[in-house]
Amino acid sequence: MNANDFRRIALSLEGVEESSHMGAPDFRVGGRIFATLASEKQGYGNLMLTLEQQKAFVDELPEVFLPIAGGWGRMGMTHMRLAAANEDVMAGALQTAWKLRLEKNAKSGKKTSVKANKMRVAKAGRKKR
Repeated sequence: MNANDFRRIALSLEGVEESSHMGAPDFRVGGRIFATLASEKQGYGNLMLTLEQQKAFVDELPEVFLPIAGGWGRMGMTHMRLAAANEDVMAGALQTAWKLRLEKNAKSGKKTSVKANKMRVAKAGRKKR
């Protein structure tokens, strides 16, 4: 598997948009990031998981998953070795991160994308004129 597979699978999930954060491709649902290709040059895709999810993935497939170094990894951010993953593993991991982001969005009340919010604000500003 490679970065193109990661992108294809991420974009196949409902409501996902590709964007960019600090010059690196990211994948968002409801305007919030759940996965990135920030470490693509090192051969990794990155997932935003809970610490429990991270531990489960690393324990089950240490040849595929590892915590991102430093503070990000201690918050659940996880590298996936793209070349070591197969289609099912990559899809399952991306779906896990996507579902977690959906759940967090629902708790925070965030249901629309940033782009949709900007459009709504712009329309409201035009109506006042």
